[in-house]
Amino acid sequence: MKSIKYLIIIVFLFSTSLSNAQEKDLQNKITKNLRCLICQGQSVYDSDSDFANSVKLLIEKKLDEGQNEKQIYEYLKNKYGDWILYDPKFDKNTYFLWLMPILLFIIGGAIIVRLFIIKKN
Repeated sequence: MKSIKYLIIIVFLFSTSLSNAQEKDLQNKITKNLRCLICQGQSVYDSDSDFANSVKLLIEKKLDEGQNEKQIYEYLKNKYGDWILYDPKFDKNTYFLWLMPILLFIIGGAIIVRLFIIKKN
């Protein structure tokens, strides 16, 4: 009988630690995709500013309330704007952000091709 009690306790502790680890992993994933508005060059995960620490606590609270990743991103985006996200969605406000690397690649490639064609002729 005692062994069943111990088994139940072990299973409970193991499942609790797994859910805590999963929640911590999700919290880390979210904070790595958020820009610290104070440091601006760091993610909330990497920053130790007061703002980053308060956002980490907020995310932990929201996860404890049962909100998912998308709901937390939406809440933070509404509160701080799109700039807080390192991976903004593709829409009319972010066309330039998403298309600029492609344009630079095409323009750079055209310049390189033109330089090699001009040198050969």
